[in-house]
Amino acid sequence: MGTYDALLVVSFGGPEKPADVMPFLENVVRGRGIPRERLLEVEAHYQRFGGVSPINQQCRDLIAAVEPTVDLPVYWGNRNWHPYLEDTLRRMAADGVRRAAAFVTAAYSSYSSCRQYLDDIALARAAVEGAPEVVRLRHYFDHPGFVAAMADHTRDALDRLPAEHRDTARLVFTAHSIPLSMAATAGPDGGAYEAQLRRAASLVVAELGGGREWDLVWQSRSGAPHIPWLEPDVCDHLLQVDAPAVVLVPIGFVSDHMEVVYDLDVEAAETARKIGLPLTRAATAGTHPRFVAMVGELLAEPEPAACAADCCPAPPRRPGPRR
Repeated sequence: MGTYDALLVVSFGGPEKPADVMPFLENVVRGRGIPRERLLEVEAHYQRFGGVSPINQQCRDLIAAVEPTVDLPVYWGNRNWHPYLEDTLRRMAADGVRRAAAFVTAAYSSYSSCRQYLDDIALARAAVEGAPEVVRLRHYFDHPGFVAAMADHTRDALDRLPAEHRDTARLVFTAHSIPLSMAATAGPDGGAYEAQLRRAASLVVAELGGGREWDLVWQSRSGAPHIPWLEPDVCDHLLQVDAPAVVLVPIGFVSDHMEVVYDLDVEAAETARKIGLPLTRAATAGTHPRFVAMVGELLAEPEPAACAADCCPAPPRRPGPRR
């Protein structure tokens, strides 16, 4: 078991009012060469929901649920919006925290779901005099607490289908697409992102009793069109799926942030409506009691080995197409 004097919840961050949206998006894509028109398109997704991403409130809810279960002070820092990691680490240093465990709200191995978090923690620590040591807790995609939470939410979604479809509905697991180059180098030996997602999905299906047909598809692509990403897209898949009904299971996410509530609850739901496909969506892990308990269980495990410096490297940047 690691010796920690605080728990640090590390998340992506999100806007909490309309004026936050564009500055937040500019933070997220800085240096990536994303066209302005794409940012305006994504901004409209946020403004449809009042300029507020659900992710920050879901972090607050998770912290409120976890605090009574762990014998440590709990702090919260984001990569891309307030409260920023640097500000949180400065407060932790002032409070005398010397060694913290980091629970990251991303369960899988890849540059964007692991290495970027580690790099941003390192940058924040370098900017704060007396910053505490921060040890990331292990990836938890296969932890029984995460699996049980997702299985329960999938059962609830199945129960919301018409009775005649509950036994025959196809489970369509979704995760954030990433560039193929990033997927190829995910984890110490490559390919870990997709392999871990498939493992998590198979465990959820087994928890449900097995025997169900299921797929793993992708959503929320945000990169330049000339760069290949993981496919198929969830909406493209729904147009050709051979099933009487579908339950979307956002296995790649632990909270209902914008990629879930827009890409699944708006775009995918509209696609299914147009073709007359009965569809429901499972909730993310959120504050499910087994997921909350999992955080304390991770704290009690032996301290995880640090990632190698070359694990989950940044994908190569390619120039955009000539115009």
